Amino acid sequence: MDALRLHHRYGAAPVTIPGIPFLRNTWRGLTSMRTALILLFLLALAALPGALLPQRTLNANKVADYIAQHGWWGRLLDQLQLYNVYASVWFGAIYILLMISLVGCLLPRTMEYARALRAKPVLTPRNLSRMPHHAESTVDGTPDEAIARATKALGGWRKVVREEDGGARTISAERGYLRETGNLVFHFAMLGLIIALAVGKLYGYEGQVIVKADGRQEFCNSGVLGYDSFQPGLTVDGTDLTPFCVKVKSFDVNFLPTGQPDLFRANLEYQSTEDLDTGKWQDYGLEVNSPLRTNGDRVYLLGHGYAPVFTVTFPNGEKRTMDTQWRPVNQVTFLSEGATKFDPPGITNAEERRTKQIAVTGLFAPTALLHGNLLNSSFPDLRKPMVAVDVLRGDLGIDNGRGQSIFGVDESMVSGGRLKKVARENLAVGGEITLDDKTVVRFDGVQRWVYLQVSHDPGQIWVLVFAIAIILGIGGSLMIKRRRLWVRVVPAADGRTVVEVGGLARTDQAGYGEEFERLADAVSGGKN
Repeated sequence: MDALRLHHRYGAAPVTIPGIPFLRNTWRGLTSMRTALILLFLLALAALPGALLPQRTLNANKVADYIAQHGWWGRLLDQLQLYNVYASVWFGAIYILLMISLVGCLLPRTMEYARALRAKPVLTPRNLSRMPHHAESTVDGTPDEAIARATKALGGWRKVVREEDGGARTISAERGYLRETGNLVFHFAMLGLIIALAVGKLYGYEGQVIVKADGRQEFCNSGVLGYDSFQPGLTVDGTDLTPFCVKVKSFDVNFLPTGQPDLFRANLEYQSTEDLDTGKWQDYGLEVNSPLRTNGDRVYLLGHGYAPVFTVTFPNGEKRTMDTQWRPVNQVTFLSEGATKFDPPGITNAEERRTKQIAVTGLFAPTALLHGNLLNSSFPDLRKPMVAVDVLRGDLGIDNGRGQSIFGVDESMVSGGRLKKVARENLAVGGEITLDDKTVVRFDGVQRWVYLQVSHDPGQIWVLVFAIAIILGIGGSLMIKRRRLWVRVVPAADGRTVVEVGGLARTDQAGYGEEFERLADAVSGGKN
């Protein structure tokens, strides 16, 4: 109690809670516009590894190959989360700090701007001759006439008329408040863009799938199992995808004589919304820059390729025909590699079946070019299709429960001697190989396939809206200039009126000189 009395009696310094000044200064620094710009630059810089390095969400195999090729350096990048940039801790931290900084600096600026809009223009300075722009003249007529003329000339300006001592009257006018509006629109749109992108990452998804272009294979967006690869948003579990179905009836492609593509077009049939109940199919021509938009999802055409068709006739006379897609290893000539796998029919014993499984692996050339027995392709279109195949027999490893690539065989089975090469041959369409057990492998022809991507982004339309708002906001803040103008009219001794005009540009003065001269001339009735 004695200490409290001394505090009140002698005005001792108020007690400060430890840590409060530090927190206050930290908050002020974080919510400054300078910090927001620095964080925006850091966010753009942090996104660079996502474009320069393979990302695990897009291609996990490519990431594994990259780490294997670069040793300790590749492993270090993995520990730094550079193969999963947009889901990394440090990228998320920058993202959240930027949002907090923008909100913290925009709200006070908005409140200050609202107060400025309600405030009246400032008082007219006593000495207008000190303004950067100044004009003075003596005109005929009364001060009221001069004020009326000035009010008309300043149409569209925020202005207020005031009385001064000695019968003088003044007009204080301001213009260009939309400059700050544009500035605020730009920064709020930037904040909105960041939020819209975050919403897309939370609730969006993206998947890729290969579909045969023969009208028989149907892809339905009913779950993640239908995709070859799938990247869900942070809140997406794959059980509530937008329902629709797609079939590719045919694929049209045209190549220039140089081999460069001129046209890609997948002729689709699709079902969506009520069509799923009625069974009605809608036609659509899917092109590279013309995605199918249905029920909030977008279907893109990413690429295409070939699926050689093989028929295997087993010793008991039964046949199996497969047209597994092979992947291009040369994007110019579409030389492709792959593996088409067959399970022998009529064998119920699992051990025996695993000794007679067959894989046809090798290269496919849409336009064959032979260097001796080495197959290459000279053109990407189907002019002279041919395959160079190795026929493997034995255990393909497809019964062990582990997934494997459709484009190759399990090399551990080959190195372990459980899968052996029994034939090698170059085959044109209709060519066949007869194995030692009378199994016949025939190359029947080629099917086309297309590579589709399904994207769902609920924030996409808002990204567009905020991007347009950013452009409009920054355009307004750069083009509109804040300026002030004052007019003072004073009765002269001879019954005339002295009109004095002063102007000040609140921002860059470029361009205000001509406008000021025009206004001053209009206010004084052309006496300047």
